[in-house]
Amino acid sequence: MTEPLPTVQNMSITREFFRHPMRTGAIAASSARLAGVMTAGLGVESAHSVVELGPGTGVFTEALLRILQRDAHFTAVEINRHLVQELRERFPSLHVAEGSAEHVAAYVTMPVDVVVSGLPWTAMHAAPQAAVLNAVCEVLSPQGRFTTFAYAHTARTPPARRFARLLRSRFAVVERTSVVWRNLPPAYVYRAALPVRSGLDRYGQPASAAS
Repeated sequence: MTEPLPTVQNMSITREFFRHPMRTGAIAASSARLAGVMTAGLGVESAHSVVELGPGTGVFTEALLRILQRDAHFTAVEINRHLVQELRERFPSLHVAEGSAEHVAAYVTMPVDVVVSGLPWTAMHAAPQAAVLNAVCEVLSPQGRFTTFAYAHTARTPPARRFARLLRSRFAVVERTSVVWRNLPPAYVYRAALPVRSGLDRYGQPASAAS
């Protein structure tokens, strides 16, 4: 049985799904149980810089804010203007950047310790999947960690398999959790560490661009 989900958050994400299904990807807000799995085991508690990609209605955002240090830098990158406005109203102290995850380097000024993603990977073609993962690796510190989730019913689809291959080609360590059944739909989480390409130079540009 799935746990109850916040009504207001569900209404927001469902509305945006029907407005922009390829960008939103989810028809219901993620559960607190999935948020707990997404934010566990990443060292968020000691992180100096954290980025969230595709925060949506802020379920993961709220979980991150509960465990982040007060002086940590936390940036959320959301492409949907309506959700950006809602996030800024709900979390007035949070830096919410309106834009594409591919341009995450433009919104951070230091290597990032943890990137948490709620992006709809299986709704993306190959090029955007690769571009976003490349951007993630570029902003992560050498010891940085990345986490994201996927719905269990999509696991055998070509986009999901392609994403899994891309993820393993860009991180030295990748693990997949068991299915989180208390979510709608049920989902599993990827945790990845040690990006192949990582870090920003002292000017805030991707290190790879300076070579």
